[in-house]
Amino acid sequence: MSKYLQNELTKLKKKFYELCAIVEEDVRNAVKSVYEGNVNLAQKVIDKDRQIDMMEIEIEEDCLKLLALYQPVAIDLRLIISMLKINSDLERIGDLAVNISERSVKIIGLNRKDDSFDFTDMCEKALRMVKDSIDAMIDFDLKKAEAVIEADDEVDKLHEAVFGKIKTAVKKSPDSFELLSQYLTISRSLERIGDHATNIAEDVVYMINGTIIRHQT
Repeated sequence: MSKYLQNELTKLKKKFYELCAIVEEDVRNAVKSVYEGNVNLAQKVIDKDRQIDMMEIEIEEDCLKLLALYQPVAIDLRLIISMLKINSDLERIGDLAVNISERSVKIIGLNRKDDSFDFTDMCEKALRMVKDSIDAMIDFDLKKAEAVIEADDEVDKLHEAVFGKIKTAVKKSPDSFELLSQYLTISRSLERIGDHATNIAEDVVYMINGTIIRHQT
C-alpha cells in the first residue's frame, strides 16, 4: 500500500509544482504588463485564469482521493493536508495576478501613466516569498519557511508607502484619482500575494513538525 501511495504522491507533486510555476509566471507577467503597457500580456494572464481554476480543482480531488483510499499517517498525512491548503492559496494568488492584469488593461485604456509608481521591489519580494515558500515545502526547509513569514512585514511596509504616496498625489491632482486607484489596487494585490505566501509558509511549518502557528502573535 505504501508503494502505491508514494507513486500517487509523486504524480500529485508533479501537478502541484506545475501549478506553482504557472502562478509565479502569471504574477510576473501581470506586473510586467503594467510597466510595458502591454495589453496582450495582460490578456494572456487573464485567459489563463480558467486553467488555474481547473488545476486547483483537480489537485484538490487528487488530495481527497489519496486521503480516502490510502489513509496516510504522519508526514504523508501532513504533506497531503498541507498541499490541499496551499493549493487554495495558489489559486487565490492566480486570481490576484488576474486582478493586476485587469488594472493594467484599465490603465492602458486611460492612455495615462505615472512612472513614479514603481512596484518592482514589491513584486520581486512577493514573488520571492511565493518561490521560497514552495521551495521550503519541497526541501522540508523549516528555516526558509520561517524566513518567508518574517519577510511579510517588508511587503506590508512597501504597500503602506505606496498608499501614503497615492493619498498625497490625490490631494495634489484630484483629476488623477481613477488612474491612482488602479495603482492602489495593484499595490494591494501584491501585498495580498505576500499574505498568501505567508499562509503557505505557515502550512509548511505544520507539514514539517505538526505545529500550527497561524494566528499566533
